[in-house]
Amino acid sequence: MSSSGKYELVVGLEVHAQLLTESKLFAPDPNRFGAAPNGHVGVITLAHPGTLPRLNEKAVELALRFGLATGATISRYTYFDRKNYFYPDLPKGYQTSQDKHPICRGGHIVISDKNGGEKAIPLHHTHLEEDAGKSIHEGDGPDTRLDFNRAGTPLIEIVTDPSLHSAEEAGALLSEVRRLVRHLGICDGNMEEGSLRCDANISVRPHGSPTLGTKVEIKNMNSVRFLQKAILYEFERQVAALDRGEPIVQETRTFDPATGRTFSMRVKETMNDYRYFPEPDLQPLVISDARLEALRQALPELPRPLAARLQALGLPEADALTLTDEPDLRAWFEALLAAGQPPRPAANWLMGPVRAWLNETKKPLAAFPLGPTTLAAVMALVENHTLSHTAATQQLWPALLARPDADPLQLAESLHLTRQGNSDELAALIEAVLAAFPEKVKEYRKGKKGLLGLFVGEVMKKTAGRADPKLINELIIKQLNTFPS
Repeated sequence: MSSSGKYELVVGLEVHAQLLTESKLFAPDPNRFGAAPNGHVGVITLAHPGTLPRLNEKAVELALRFGLATGATISRYTYFDRKNYFYPDLPKGYQTSQDKHPICRGGHIVISDKNGGEKAIPLHHTHLEEDAGKSIHEGDGPDTRLDFNRAGTPLIEIVTDPSLHSAEEAGALLSEVRRLVRHLGICDGNMEEGSLRCDANISVRPHGSPTLGTKVEIKNMNSVRFLQKAILYEFERQVAALDRGEPIVQETRTFDPATGRTFSMRVKETMNDYRYFPEPDLQPLVISDARLEALRQALPELPRPLAARLQALGLPEADALTLTDEPDLRAWFEALLAAGQPPRPAANWLMGPVRAWLNETKKPLAAFPLGPTTLAAVMALVENHTLSHTAATQQLWPALLARPDADPLQLAESLHLTRQGNSDELAALIEAVLAAFPEKVKEYRKGKKGLLGLFVGEVMKKTAGRADPKLINELIIKQLNTFPS
């Protein structure tokens, strides 16, 4: 913030989320990241004469799912527009988007504020549009290479009201959008690959003024950290200009992560420059009540109430958020609960041994050699005291990973890991331990109850850690009460 404290920061975000469809928004070309340049293009993407677009219904469904999840008003009748501007990676010379009738209006996204409370950030609208291609500049040469694979990729643009007042709030909102679109299964949220990216509209005004300052747009930021850095720099830049009496120019700028500064790209176009008009080659889109209700009924539990429910089960906030953000891991958690396992131990196993394997191998959970049924069986062995937690995690677990088809109990028995539960055998061992420490027994009887841990530890050594400490504890106390003085 400025040293003078005279000015207030105002930020609105435009978040672009590429949709998880098999094909592009208006063409059958594959919608996949990572192909060789121009490997996923066809005649519609390249705007060959005489070609006509055809709307991808799956993309519409995913956009509606987002609108319903954010409490937006769904436009039952909408259409697409041509947004006209020349850019090298836009083969048609225009972008097919939505202007006057976006598919979703309003809605909100809740973020956590710095005081631990919640703040609802209002959305202005969410519209469907196609992405542009990608310009590639290599080295210092003058040439520009064009990759049209991304051209035509379906995305939603989520536009907030100018109601954010700090870099932290903007970062929290972008993080919450990422969590929500991944949770809904509409976007993978991969910011490094550009499937989720953000433009920030930044202005400053004197504190208490109802009038917004001149807006400057920072384009295409692909990380929360870069977004926050760009906002902080731009706020200070605009404040310094105003303090010098210089006007703020409405323009589009870019952020350089290496320097932490923003740089001018071009003077901002106005709405009239785009010459919007309805797309003549696409029919209007009509959303029926039945279709909308079916999508509403199919919505999953949303992230914030889900995280609250998981915390109510006794999970730490960090574990609850991890399970909220990772649907595959959460499915395992629900499977463990359905198998009768307690919530906290279930989360501990997933956050511990399972995630350790995922981090070490760099593989997805789908490649994990064991299933939740096997993990539940291992947990049951610990819960019913057949196996110690240490033996389960350090010995049985790696053995199961090497032999995933093995029965956990049979494997534990073959490795001599199961606990000694025969009371007569344990009683004999306890008697021997107490006989070896007659002075400690006397001290215990005089009130040094902490010595109980010594006796338990000695018995555990004799059983190689295979006995149940709770049972040993009970048997030792019983024998101490009858042990000869």
